[in-house]
Amino acid sequence: MKMVVAPGRHGVVDTTPTTMFDDHGHRELELAAMVNAFNAVTEKLKVSHERLTDEVSRLRDRIHEKDLELERRARLAALGQMAAGVAHEVRNPLGSILLCADMLSKELENAPENKSLADQIVVAVRALDGIVGDVLAFAGPGTCRFQKVTLSEIMTDVVRLVAPRAVETGCRVRVDYRTCDTVVSADGAQIQRALLNLLFNAVDAANAGDVSVVITRINDEVQILISDTGDGIHDSIKERIFEPFFTTKDSGTGLGLAIVYRIVASHGGRVIVGDGPLGGAVFCVSLPAGQSSTES
Repeated sequence: MKMVVAPGRHGVVDTTPTTMFDDHGHRELELAAMVNAFNAVTEKLKVSHERLTDEVSRLRDRIHEKDLELERRARLAALGQMAAGVAHEVRNPLGSILLCADMLSKELENAPENKSLADQIVVAVRALDGIVGDVLAFAGPGTCRFQKVTLSEIMTDVVRLVAPRAVETGCRVRVDYRTCDTVVSADGAQIQRALLNLLFNAVDAANAGDVSVVITRINDEVQILISDTGDGIHDSIKERIFEPFFTTKDSGTGLGLAIVYRIVASHGGRVIVGDGPLGGAVFCVSLPAGQSSTES
């Protein structure tokens, strides 16, 4: 409130009260507006900072995972080179032993007891040769002969090869080809071997239950999910499951999953293990997708 001073009719100063905008109140409003704007900017900066912090944390986790992956691949490559050298040295004398045992078995046709001993040598040598073959396969898939292959066709052959084992164990194998025409650029023989190893493991682990195979395409990747109704894989060994010579079975070399890992990695893909929807384990193989038959 301000007073306006003006001369009256009798020369007397007249004071008439007049309502005016208070400068102090105007400054308070301006200050309040500035505080509100500052708080709004601060809140936006806080949200942005939180998002950036989360993104940095996510990127650090991914870098850590990539570092572990590179370290694992380097370790497997070094071990593979050593294993390949040993396997080649072992395979040559094994071949000689097998040849001699076969000849001896034929010579002992008229001596059944001695022939049985020779036959046991043949069986044992062939088992050792199979182990050597696994070591060589783990040492490196060799040169990949990439060509366009249809995963559903490969999986059909794999299921056919596993069928006798499934019948023997009472296991039911169910296949879901959600994208039957899915094509990848791959070495068909190597991919077949990898999927065959996984499916054999699933059938053995299913405990006369079910094994599910699902092939689907997600963006630029093709995923093959193989799950079973077995006991699953304990968290404590999931990190080691793809290590060479690591096994929880009473028999075997422990190279099956290591071979799977090497083959999938050589195709630019990845394989992971987790808890499956059927209560057991699930193995997910991801491969770069090619064109489908309808796109080519």
